[in-house]
Amino acid sequence: MENTLLCVLLLLSILIYCGHCDEDDERLVAVLTLQPNWTQIFRGDTITMRCDIHGGGDTDWNYRWYKNSQLFIPFNTKTEYRISPVYMSNSGSYTCEGVKGNKLSKTSEAVQLTVSGNPKAVLRISPQWLNPGDSVALNCKVDKTSTGWRFSWYRTVPYRAGLPSLSDKSYSLQPLSDNVTTEDSYTLIPAGPTPTGGYVCRAGRGDPVYDTLYSEPQFLWSGVSLRISPNTTQHFISKSLSLSCEKKGSSTRLRLKRYTERGVESGCVSNWGSITGSICTISYSYTGDSGVYWCESGSGEYSNAVNITVEDGDVILESPVHPLTEGDSVTLTCKYWTTSSNIKADFYKDGILIKNETTGEMTIPAVSKSDEGFYKCKYPDNGESPESWMTVRGEKTILITSYLFIICVIVILVLKFLKRSTQGQAPDAGYTRLQHGQFLSPDFTTLCNLIH
Repeated sequence: MENTLLCVLLLLSILIYCGHCDEDDERLVAVLTLQPNWTQIFRGDTITMRCDIHGGGDTDWNYRWYKNSQLFIPFNTKTEYRISPVYMSNSGSYTCEGVKGNKLSKTSEAVQLTVSGNPKAVLRISPQWLNPGDSVALNCKVDKTSTGWRFSWYRTVPYRAGLPSLSDKSYSLQPLSDNVTTEDSYTLIPAGPTPTGGYVCRAGRGDPVYDTLYSEPQFLWSGVSLRISPNTTQHFISKSLSLSCEKKGSSTRLRLKRYTERGVESGCVSNWGSITGSICTISYSYTGDSGVYWCESGSGEYSNAVNITVEDGDVILESPVHPLTEGDSVTLTCKYWTTSSNIKADFYKDGILIKNETTGEMTIPAVSKSDEGFYKCKYPDNGESPESWMTVRGEKTILITSYLFIICVIVILVLKFLKRSTQGQAPDAGYTRLQHGQFLSPDFTTLCNLIH
């Protein structure tokens, strides 16, 4: 009898438990989604979290919201929770659940929200050194994992009230035509002399639009040139260096500018140099003089930029200030602070050891595009230099092409002269009659058309 009673009680317990199991299985499921579904969220973005009860309809539900398992909104009739703008403190693990009368949905799967700091656009320009007729590509990037951006493009102009400007008001920003694009690239066609100057980009996304910080200005160079002595990008602290602005065949007044950790400075003013004629002299350099230097005309022409590093260490690398042309010879020299004699040095390109030299010098007899990159040197047991970028341009190919075109023109003129001297005679079979009675070799015609 006792065994029978125990069996009955056990059966009832199982039935009651299974009844609760069925009830739990029948509970509706909350699903939490993040909109927009960007892989990376930045401080200042606007995001919306949506809690849907699958199979439960859209009416009469109330919602509870949890952050890091802590209830922070106990009652909300809206299915969406919006954060605008988001801050770093909003980062966390979010869940939700629905309540309808005596019904309680299952808690949603967690959605992780990670908020990153303010993004900054990065602009790249190619090429930065212009040849007449070149097209120039501007490329703007924010972060390789972030999406949904629209891009705005600007040209720098002298500061003007009413125009957007950089934070230090060193330049105003004039929007380019069609300046908002969904693509991260913008093409200037043709370049010519007019587009020389500074360019800036930034990106925006969302509704309302959230904008990144402006990129650092990047410059197109031509016409005007900057000269520096000693002719190297790296200098020891306390040494003297001089800079001058030049423009061939012009008396246009040029202004020397530099961009350092203090921002843009103009005119070789007394706090960083002294001016004699057209030459600016920094008589005692220090690390704060490190930066990008260039010349600028009132009409908006810009020189090449020179990236100067003033080093307080023991080793520097003397490398060319200006871009090289393919085929040029170049010598890189490793200098030690306390000696002017040659030293044993290791030379690196893009972080990889490429040569050991007992003279402290490395010569490349004829540079090519593959030699472009970051260079540094090491003096064993006595430190290493900073890195310097060496630019190589393929200009000689353009010059050769120009010479070939000139030769073609000369040949055409000679053939026209021969044609005039043989008026009335039938042309040789090896020549083709063109419009206006010109006779040209088919091979020369094709060649000149290809070159032109």
